[in-house]
Parts: sequence; structure tokens; C-alpha cells
Amino acid sequence: MESIDSIPTSKIRRAGKIVSTGAKVGLNYAKFYKDRLLIPEDEARERLNENNADDIYDTLKNLKGSALKVAQMLSMDKNVLPRAYVDKFSLSQFSVPPLSPALVVKTFRNYFGKSPNELYDTFSSEAVNAASIGQVHKATLNGKDLAVKIQYPGVAKSVSSDLALIKPVAMRMLNIKGKDSEQYFQEVHDKLMEETDYLLELEQSRKIADACSHLDNIHFPNYYPEYSSDRVITMDWLEGMHLSEFTKNNQDQPLADELGQALWDFYMYQIHVLRMVQADPHPGNFLVSENRKLQALDFGCIKHIPDDFYSHYFELASDDVLNDEHRLVGLLYKLEIIKENDSRKEREFFTEMFRNLLSLFIRPLKGDSFDFTDRTFFDEIKTLGETLSSSAELKKLNGNRGSKHFIYMNRTFFGLYHLMFDLKARNVEINRFAGKKEAKLRA
Repeated sequence: MESIDSIPTSKIRRAGKIVSTGAKVGLNYAKFYKDRLLIPEDEARERLNENNADDIYDTLKNLKGSALKVAQMLSMDKNVLPRAYVDKFSLSQFSVPPLSPALVVKTFRNYFGKSPNELYDTFSSEAVNAASIGQVHKATLNGKDLAVKIQYPGVAKSVSSDLALIKPVAMRMLNIKGKDSEQYFQEVHDKLMEETDYLLELEQSRKIADACSHLDNIHFPNYYPEYSSDRVITMDWLEGMHLSEFTKNNQDQPLADELGQALWDFYMYQIHVLRMVQADPHPGNFLVSENRKLQALDFGCIKHIPDDFYSHYFELASDDVLNDEHRLVGLLYKLEIIKENDSRKEREFFTEMFRNLLSLFIRPLKGDSFDFTDRTFFDEIKTLGETLSSSAELKKLNGNRGSKHFIYMNRTFFGLYHLMFDLKARNVEINRFAGKKEAKLRA
């Protein structure tokens, strides 16, 4: 993949790139209006989506940073965007143009005060992996293979301006409007700022790796604070196959079941025991090792779960609550899904909508085990998402619904569900993590 020699870092230059992309999108729409006179509208719209996705991604992959990260977030929810956008934006998980070797050395020296070759015995200036906020290089020191993650220049300083640029588009796509919409963007802003703080990531990575080290079939790298900074992280180099590649080629069903159970236990232990969770469950963050273990790589996006939100959120995961109108409505108020100034029509609409959503969402959580090869479950998720995204009534109402904590909690669960489906994991024990907690306490 061709590398890049510079990244626009000023607000004006980044805005200029977005504006020029907007002009390309406008031309694509003009072509769409002509095309639909000659070919079926569905075909013309698919061509429009492909052209727009190409042009938007070409800009974002060179800007990198927060705008590209938001595109990655949207690509994880396969029901929000048309398929062309999901396919293109998902490349930002682990496949974007890297910095050129010369820019890598310059950036490293700016961050660390030394060149990489002054710090490590060997350092490959060619990136082995490049994503939205940083890229990874291989190094060696004292006979040990290391992974060195370097943040792209200007990313931290551009978070606020990038979000301001994409905010109008995101509001239209997600049906967010009104004065109270700011809390949602502030939540995303704060989380993106945390992701640019590599010292915070280092601290959280070590904490979660230590707390989850007793779980079966999952492995974590060691981290090296003395060779890390607020923009550079050094950790063990882990060999393995990206989870996305594994799921495409795997023929070993028992292994898929083992990895699926490990992945599920890992997330449930974080959520229910640690009350903090790696809220970026995409395949680029996991490897499968030769010794049949899942390897977790990235802890930049960590959601801390407040106790009151946790209790209300999981109280909804019960048929008793869903079938008790009084309890359900009370929880929906506490979780800011229904609001005091809602009309009767709005209360009834959102109560029924979330009852349907929750009935589907909690299905894997209700029994002793769940079979994630159940295509019916995922087809229902897709159908419900399409129904809501095309709902004329929903578009007329204020779409700002739910506590800000829903953003990353829902992202975690739906991302996890899709990873489990891609693995085709069968008969996953839902509460096995609880036994692991008791075993660790006894130890």
C-alpha cells in the first residue's frame, strides 16, 4: 500500500479537504439523477452509494484521526449505513495508507525526543498495520520482538474541529436534533480524546490484562512504560491471524466454539465484574494464535460503566420487566428514553419501539447458552434496523433518546454479537464468567 508523506493538521486545511469532498458528492448526485432516467432507481442508487463511499473514504483515510474513527464506528453497525459505506469504511479498522518511513522517524523523534534506532536494537520504519489514530511497527530489544504503536501527527489537536465538521452529517444520518443533542457528541468527543492519550491507554491496558489474565483461551501482551509516552506505546509483538481472516477460512468448528466462548467471557467479565469494557469490538483488535488462543491487542477505547446506569440497563434484560408496563416505563424514564415533556403519542411510540428492540437484544442473555450460528436472530436484527431507519414516524419525532452511556454500551454489544456470528460460535455459556470470578477470588 502506498504511504503518505504528510497529514493535514490545521483546521483550515482539514476543512478544505472535507469541502472538496462535498463537491465531489454533489457531482455524484447530479450523475445519479441522470442515471435513474436510464437505469432502474435501485441500481442508480447503489452506484451513487458506491461513488460517495469511495470519495468520502479516500478523503478520510488521508486525514486520519477522529473523522476516520467515526466512520469506523458507523461501519460496525451494519444497519445504519448502506452496504457500500459499511464495506468501504470498515477498511479503517486495520487497512489505511501508512506514514512514509521518513515521516515515521520525524514523528517519533517529535514525540519521544529520540529516533527509534536510538531506543530499540532494530526498528522497521515500514508500518505493519495502520488504522485511524495510529500505526504499528515491529522492533526488537534485548532479543525480544516488540510492537510499537505511533500516533499520527496532529490527531489529538484536531478532535474537536473534526467532530464539528462531521456533526451535521451525523445528525442527519442518526436523526439527532434539538438542544439536548450536545451530550451525545460530547461523549464521543471525550472518548476520542481519551483514545489519543497513550499513557491512559497504557494504564488501562495493563489493568484489564491483569484482571482478565485468569480467563481461559485469551492472551494479552506485556506493556513497557519505559519505552512509551503519551503518543507512543511499546508492547510485546504477538504472532497470529487477524480474526477477520480466521473467520473467512476456518474449518475447525470446535476451535471456533472455544474462541467464541473466550471472547464472550472476556466481555462479560469486563462488563459485570470490572464495570469497564473495551468498547471497540472489531476484528482488527484480535488475533488467533497458533496455540489456539484469542489475543487482545488494543485497549484505547474503554467505557467506564456508572453503577446506576449498569443496574437500570441490565434490569431491562428481563421478560418480567418487558411484560410489566409500569416497571418498563419507569426504567425508560430513568434511562432518558422517555422524557417528562413527551406527548402521550411519543411515550406510547417509544415504549413500544424499545420493547421490540429489547426483546430482540436480550435474547442471547436470557438462557444458559446461546447458539450464535442462529441466522434467524441476526436476520431479525437486520430487519428491525431497516424498519427503524426507514420509519417515517420516527423521523418526525425527536430522535435524541437514551442516556449518553448507550452510545458505547450498545456499540459494544452489537459489535460483540457480530463478532460471535462471524466466528459461528455454538452453545456459548452465557454466565460462565461468573464461575471464573469466584475461582479468581478463591485464588
